[in-house]
Amino acid sequence: MTAGVTGASVRPAGDDDVPALLPLVRAYADFYESDPDDDGLIRMCRALIANPDRDGVLLAGCDGDGKVVGFAAMSWKWSSLRGARVGYLEDLFVDPAARGSGLAEKLIAACGERARERGAPAILWMTRPDNHRARAVYERVGASGEEFIEYELELGEPGIG
Repeated sequence: MTAGVTGASVRPAGDDDVPALLPLVRAYADFYESDPDDDGLIRMCRALIANPDRDGVLLAGCDGDGKVVGFAAMSWKWSSLRGARVGYLEDLFVDPAARGSGLAEKLIAACGERARERGAPAILWMTRPDNHRARAVYERVGASGEEFIEYELELGEPGIG
């Protein structure tokens, strides 16, 4: 276990956690070579904190001293393949210094608990095929992966070609 993360725990994030969460959310975006503005990231965090039943949940992963060193953001979506609402794990990140502590597994388990409380039959998520460390964690918790290709269509301003 990595030093300083003994006794890692997970709890719902609160407004007071946003300053500690922002650099972690930024590091997650950097990993995926994305550059959203901080205001957007703060709005996302605050929306998930304010309305977990509608928008989704934001969980804070803490080390043994209570310092926020990871997070999970999960939204709710309908799945036509399941005929039910599922949890969709949008983001999962643990500070590199806290990796190997079991915190990622605890964050996934906490997402599963929140989804079960809502009657969801599953949580779903995606990762890059070359994200081997994350995939090892996902397989350790019993998740299975399928090969899908994600498409993205950038939407410009209305009325602009």
